[in-house]
Amino acid sequence: MDAETRKIAKTRLARIEGQVRAVQKMIDEGRYCIDVVRQTRAAQSALASLERLILQDHIDTCVQHALKSDDLDARRDKVEELVAVLGGTKK
Repeated sequence: MDAETRKIAKTRLARIEGQVRAVQKMIDEGRYCIDVVRQTRAAQSALASLERLILQDHIDTCVQHALKSDDLDARRDKVEELVAVLGGTKK
C-alpha cells in the first residue's frame, strides 16, 4: 500500500471507529431504533468506501506489478485473488 493510500485509510478508519462508538452509545442510551440503523448504515458505507480505496491501491500496485512480470503464475494468482475477494470466497 502506498503512503498516500495508507494515510487516507487511517483517517477513514478513525472516522469509522467514531461511528461505531456512536452506535454503541446510542444503544446504551436506548436511542430510537431507526436512528441507530441510520448510523450503522453510515458506518457500513464508510467501510465499503475504505474497501474500494484499498482494492484500487492493490490493483494499482500489486496487480499491476504481477501483470508486468513474466511470471504467469503470479499473474494468475493475482487475478484469482481478486475474483475470490470480490466474489466473497476465500482463495
